[in-house]
Amino acid sequence: MQLLAVGLNHNTAPVSLREQLAFAPDQLAQAVMAARSWFERIDHRGSDEAAILSTCNRTELYAASTAPDPLDAGAHFLADFHKLNYAELRPHLYMLPQHDAVRHTFRVASGLDSMVLGETQILGQIKDAIRTADEAGGLGTYLHQLFQRSFSVAKEVRSTTEIGAHSVSMAAAAVRLSQRIFDKIAEQNVLFIGAGEMIELCATHFAAQNPKTITIANRTLERGEMLAHRFGGRAIRLADLQDKLHQYDIVISCTASSLPLIGLGMVERAIKARRHKPMFMVDLAVPRDIEPEVARLNDAFLYTVDDLGKVVQTGIENRQAAVAQAEAIIETRVQSFMHWIDDRAVVPVIQHLQENGEALRQMELERARKMLAKGEDVDAVLEALSRGLTAKFMHGPQQALHRAQGEERAHLAEILPPMFRGRR
Repeated sequence: MQLLAVGLNHNTAPVSLREQLAFAPDQLAQAVMAARSWFERIDHRGSDEAAILSTCNRTELYAASTAPDPLDAGAHFLADFHKLNYAELRPHLYMLPQHDAVRHTFRVASGLDSMVLGETQILGQIKDAIRTADEAGGLGTYLHQLFQRSFSVAKEVRSTTEIGAHSVSMAAAAVRLSQRIFDKIAEQNVLFIGAGEMIELCATHFAAQNPKTITIANRTLERGEMLAHRFGGRAIRLADLQDKLHQYDIVISCTASSLPLIGLGMVERAIKARRHKPMFMVDLAVPRDIEPEVARLNDAFLYTVDDLGKVVQTGIENRQAAVAQAEAIIETRVQSFMHWIDDRAVVPVIQHLQENGEALRQMELERARKMLAKGEDVDAVLEALSRGLTAKFMHGPQQALHRAQGEERAHLAEILPPMFRGRR
């Protein structure tokens, strides 16, 4: 069984490609089952495992498979599922086997591979992805163990290092960028589109600047109202955006929509209604909520998740010592996990030995019972039982030693005696 991780992230692919490879939340269970079937068609054993992580910054397939060349199979699955050209996708993919896949998983869970170094949101996203994979029947012994250990590693890294110190969150970066357009956020009307974790985080940061108004636009009005109430704002339906977009100076969007919610025409009309007063827009969604063509408008300042990523890189020098410490922890835990995998490899051998040993035991036990049934002396029966067991257990090693020659015989002569050394 080979572990692997195949995918792309903010370092290997632009948002325009990441959104094409992204999985919608309601797609994940189906995609996990499709991935398992994909591998099983190749190796026909039906024991393959799969899980998929899809966020605004990454899409990754994790798998455990006995298929030949499982890395290539995983890469082709991602292209095939999304109907993308494999040759065009391949240069942006990382394909990590066994040892590298384990290290990558631990680094992702610990926030070392994130756009915001040390951020904690990714751990919750991984847990959600693994829960979905488990419910879809994608997890087995290997992936379950891998991700349970990744959670432990992430906890250890965050509790023993300062990896999260000095970090600038995406939400804080959005505030910082908006202040380049508007001197005082306190005089601006802010609109948040969506009601998920990222929007909640952004609303918290902007609310600290005491904006003129806060509005939450959400598909479900009740959920939008719950979030708006926390910040003293109001909620509107997504359907109202067409008529009300012009009222807002700052627009932050992050939904799970598979298609843009705000098009070029909608923003053009809003800018015209605002008499060309600037509009600051941040699109944190992947796939994107706002059509990228909006960035061409003179009075619309549109930033994507990748743009904010450049802002959060500031101050990274202050975290290098913590990164080195975290990497050392991860490397130790990777070695521990690989040792577990090596142990798993000999499980079938151990099971076979135990089955053979049990068969021999039952054989001698049955012979002893027959002797007792004939009325033979108990001590004589026990003696025969012990001699019979010893002879049968020693027969295989002795035969192997007799048949072996040269280096093989010398090796067996070295390793066999300690195996049969009695314990006191």
